[in-house]
Amino acid sequence: MKMLMILGGLLGFLIGAGFGLAQTSAWPDALWRASVTAFAGGLLLRWWGRMWIRCFVQAQEEKLAAASVEATATSTKGR
Repeated sequence: MKMLMILGGLLGFLIGAGFGLAQTSAWPDALWRASVTAFAGGLLLRWWGRMWIRCFVQAQEEKLAAASVEATATSTKGR
């Protein structure tokens, strides 16, 4: 999870600095925008990572539940 937040911060910083410099802003303004964008990017990627992991866990639980139902159905047919 930390890696996703760091990656989001890095991408946010690069995007913020790129847009700040593309607007020919002064260095302090570009750095300020890049810092705020890095914070927002880190939070956004952390949220997305948590949602991604939650979906993987839910899919695994559904798979296990389906296998359990199938095993129960198979064992009751043999009786």
